[in-house]
Amino acid sequence: MHIHDFADPKLGKAIPYGVYDLAANTGWVNVGTDHDTAAFAVESIRRWWHGQGTTAYPQATRLLITADAGGSNGYRTRAWKLELARLAAETGLTTTVCHLPPGTSKWNKIEHRLFSHITMNWRGHPLTSHEVIVESIAATTTRTGLRVRAQLDTNTYPTGVAISDAEMAALPLTRHAFHGDWNYALVRHEAPLDTG
Repeated sequence: MHIHDFADPKLGKAIPYGVYDLAANTGWVNVGTDHDTAAFAVESIRRWWHGQGTTAYPQATRLLITADAGGSNGYRTRAWKLELARLAAETGLTTTVCHLPPGTSKWNKIEHRLFSHITMNWRGHPLTSHEVIVESIAATTTRTGLRVRAQLDTNTYPTGVAISDAEMAALPLTRHAFHGDWNYALVRHEAPLDTG
């Protein structure tokens, strides 16, 4: 997962959050207008799943996410794990997360196979509105067949949401033996988690 935040005092923010499907060579970019929060990051994954994932992988029972170590989807971010647990409960998917070690986000495939092409595609084009940004992202293709879809997300995502120790302890989170702080799985809870 990767994000860039373009703010303009008159036009507002554009926060692209991407999902890159390695197997299908497809990208999904959710362009937010509010705040880069864990709730926004997981909503972006949710929108990808409902818009593309369920069609491409109708028999899926698991979802693997590789993510950077920091930011809204960081390994220390409690809200990220809580929101992912809610997504796992909603979809029934066991969700495994593997964070790249701190300082290595440029190794993330999404950088080289999605966002670099988006950046080249809109190079020299004035990004004058959210619509232009979404259309420019969606027009990105490569000779190797990359296809990208994009959508504007005008929902609000409050910052400073506190997650208690009790909420963390209740998460259906299993840490992997190798660097369990960076690698873990969230499984569907039998009783749905409180969705706020």
